[in-house]
Amino acid sequence: MRWLIPAAGLALAGCNVPSEFLQRMEAQAKYEYYETSEFWADGKAMRTPPEGTVPRERPVGNPGLSTGRVNGVLVTSIPLELNREVLELGQKKYNIVCSQCHGRLGDGNSVVAENMAVRLPPSLLQIAQKPDGHFYAAINEGYGVMPSFSGELNTQERWAVVAYVRALQRARNTQVGGQQPLPQENR
Repeated sequence: MRWLIPAAGLALAGCNVPSEFLQRMEAQAKYEYYETSEFWADGKAMRTPPEGTVPRERPVGNPGLSTGRVNGVLVTSIPLELNREVLELGQKKYNIVCSQCHGRLGDGNSVVAENMAVRLPPSLLQIAQKPDGHFYAAINEGYGVMPSFSGELNTQERWAVVAYVRALQRARNTQVGGQQPLPQENR
């Protein structure tokens, strides 16, 4: 009986099962752009997208909401109703996606920043004068060596992160007990 398992293993190893059923995607039949196809009546391999389909790259509806720009100009205010839930979502997503480079406080102090040689991530506190659309566009499109995070954050999450960044900036520049905020170098 003990010889049965190794014998079955050898018998299965000789079968051509993996190449038939576990075919690699690169080896599958596929069409390239503009090739002809005998499968479709019109002979075209490229299909017209179904009606109502929207390409991911094309802004639809309110461009200020989806791109952070209107007629090429960065928007100056967040086009969402701001409330506690939006700020909490922004904090959660900022801590997951952004804080590794920009720091938990938005000051650019992070482990990643300490190990970057090319260009350090900016302190988000020092660029508070930028319009809201600037921060959204940076998240959406990438900026400098920062890649786009549009795949990780949907439109509402991106704006929530912008709202949270604004909260970080305001908190850092708030007077406490009538005292002026500390200069950047003393924080």
